[in-house]
Amino acid sequence: MTKFEDSWRDLGESVGREMHAEADGANRTGTSAADDAEKTRLLAIYLNDHYAGATGGLELFRRTAQASTDAAGGTALADLAQQVEEDRDALARIMTDLGVPTSQSKAAMGWLAEKAGRLKPNGHILTRSPLSDLLETESMLLGVLGKAACWRTLRILAESDDRLPADHLDTLLERAEQQSATLEELRSAAASRTLSSEDHKLARHP
Repeated sequence: MTKFEDSWRDLGESVGREMHAEADGANRTGTSAADDAEKTRLLAIYLNDHYAGATGGLELFRRTAQASTDAAGGTALADLAQQVEEDRDALARIMTDLGVPTSQSKAAMGWLAEKAGRLKPNGHILTRSPLSDLLETESMLLGVLGKAACWRTLRILAESDDRLPADHLDTLLERAEQQSATLEELRSAAASRTLSSEDHKLARHP
């Protein structure tokens, strides 16, 4: 009888250990699933914020290109506007591949934010100010730098997510860096044209 009781006790302890192990595994799985769901939610917010910013930025590029009085600068801005539109479309495709729907309400807010930004205190309300070129190129430069940061973030995720095209992200990042260089040239020219006095210009270039 003692041997039977010992065997029964051992069997009970064995079953108990297995049940605890399964419960611990289920808890870990549940925690992992919750973590994954939260990361997916945060990624959706992050990408939609960038998509909204890209929508507002595209409007700014288009408007600035049309308003430019410098032929060369206007051509450069028009080319950049086309690239920015292509970049926004690329982001939308990436979001689709990741199963992240684009938030049209956020995109609309980005569009409206660009319109509201035209009322910033640049010295003029209804007409363009001499500062407009400088302020706008600075805003566009900041937008492109933010876009490059987004590509870098996605490039990191591409190391562990086959849905993200690493080579394509490298191309997008390289193009963003080229866009930044072009905008910096335009920004520097606008700063010199708008803020440097003729005496200082002559002093630098006797």
